[in-house]
Amino acid sequence: MTEFTSTSRAPLPEIPDDLSIPQFMLDYKHPCMPCRENVTWLTEDHSGRSIGFQEIKSRTHGLANAMSIKWNIRENDVVCIFSPNHTDYPICVWATHTLGAIITPANPGYTADELVHQLRTTKAALIFVHSDALGTVLTAAKRARVPEDRIVLLHNPQKPIVPHGVENVRDLVTFGLDRDTKYMEKRFKKGESKRHLAFLSFSSGTTGKPKAVSIPHHSVIANIIQIAAHYNVASKTSGPCPFSPGDVATAVLPFFHIYGLVVNMHFMLFAGLNLVVVPKFSFTDFLGSIVRHRITHLLLVPPQIVLMCKHPAMKGVDLSHIKWTVCGAAPLSGELVKQVIKVLPNASIGQGYGLTETCTSIAMYPPEQRIGTIGSAGTLIPGVRARVVKADGSLGKAGEVGELVVTGPSMSLGYPDNAQATKETFIDGWVRTGDEVMINENSEVFVLDRVKEIFKVRGYQVAPAELEGHLLMHPYVADACVVSILDEYSGELPLAYVVLDKSVEEHAKDHKSAARLRNEIAKHVSDTKVQYKWLAGGVEFIDAIPKNPSGKILRRVLRDKARAARGNVHAPLQAKL
Repeated sequence: MTEFTSTSRAPLPEIPDDLSIPQFMLDYKHPCMPCRENVTWLTEDHSGRSIGFQEIKSRTHGLANAMSIKWNIRENDVVCIFSPNHTDYPICVWATHTLGAIITPANPGYTADELVHQLRTTKAALIFVHSDALGTVLTAAKRARVPEDRIVLLHNPQKPIVPHGVENVRDLVTFGLDRDTKYMEKRFKKGESKRHLAFLSFSSGTTGKPKAVSIPHHSVIANIIQIAAHYNVASKTSGPCPFSPGDVATAVLPFFHIYGLVVNMHFMLFAGLNLVVVPKFSFTDFLGSIVRHRITHLLLVPPQIVLMCKHPAMKGVDLSHIKWTVCGAAPLSGELVKQVIKVLPNASIGQGYGLTETCTSIAMYPPEQRIGTIGSAGTLIPGVRARVVKADGSLGKAGEVGELVVTGPSMSLGYPDNAQATKETFIDGWVRTGDEVMINENSEVFVLDRVKEIFKVRGYQVAPAELEGHLLMHPYVADACVVSILDEYSGELPLAYVVLDKSVEEHAKDHKSAARLRNEIAKHVSDTKVQYKWLAGGVEFIDAIPKNPSGKILRRVLRDKARAARGNVHAPLQAKL
């Protein structure tokens, strides 16, 4: 067997190709969608305010109407959301999609420089921003030439005063509902949703600055249905299902990240769960939310699992009401799995795997497993076809190692305006994941290493080339190589090997001067990059960066050197979403 598919007993249901995402979520009754009458859709964490289906429908229409009237937002315009999780986040997404426009979700931790790159790349016409990030947006918008009157605040109930002259979503919804409908809802012809973009989500790919990934409506809808089929959602006969309407899930994973956007937000709502929307992760507050809202379903990343296993606030806390947990975005070691089983005694626990380029899930642990296979990223979900390409280009059989290449109905369309990167990753409908894997006879995926150069810090992608290019702009740096070291909490951390410019070589021989140089070089990164890209692994001076005859950095040589020096030579098996 050289091509692997899902071993699920249930066939992949029909995937409509003429619906937008809000039509699929709010207007269409798919056979996989459970009945959820009188079930809360969203709950605001701090206040406990519940939001049901009719309010969501009304707010989506009101906001779409206001966006059309005030700014003539229409088909193929791009709208940026620069905000932590918020109960109006899905409203902003679905109102934009209703008009045929495109959402580009941005990391609210970005610096102005990083946001400018995204705004310029996507040619954003409007920005939704949380009040806490307004200063960054005002700076970035000016440089990206987005007018200030096209900046809209997401209402912050803890800071209810809106700056003078700044529009806000709450008032726009009221404005739109008070006026006649001025927009024509975007409706697709047969097959059109496979081409019409819903999201421009950003991924680091293999190198350089983050790249926009073109994700059509059909890809998101397909992945929702694939996961629903995998977990027997709404099925009465095909096997166990861990989801029931009225169950309560956390929405602490950031919605700007593909894992939070598709699996946490869209799939969980589709499956009938009430999402408790948590704007910002603080472990003790989060723990209080789990208990207060009687959370039944947790979607987490490894740093949160580490805290659940080791934080002193866990002492005496009863989490027996939790019945399902999935971990993605970064590695989860077997040792952590064993520890979290004790913390969550009644929960099924396992991992998932996916990428922005595949519009999320490729594999997830199956419903019949109480505890997912240790080290496994789960089994292939229905509709996914996978190949293992060995170093010599041949296809690997079960148990053999090579790069994972996948296809299926949820694949993204490529990197817009970047033909070379698209050609390298997207090949005739197949996506090169850049991950070295082994797949067994049961279609379980074991991720062993990365073929591509990116690594992940707390689940966020870091491209070494981006940091190296930035380091080379510092006058003291003659050459640089960034690698990752392993960390129990963050998974991986960036460490920079630096060849110093000859003008400061002598200073490095003095201990205090060398420390000042390291601090200054690290600050050069922290001043302009989002926090997870900071050089938390340190700065090491080196005489020369090892390279092959063609000049390519021998990154693995320095990575192995760094990990050996810290006693973490062997990377844990990895699973990511």
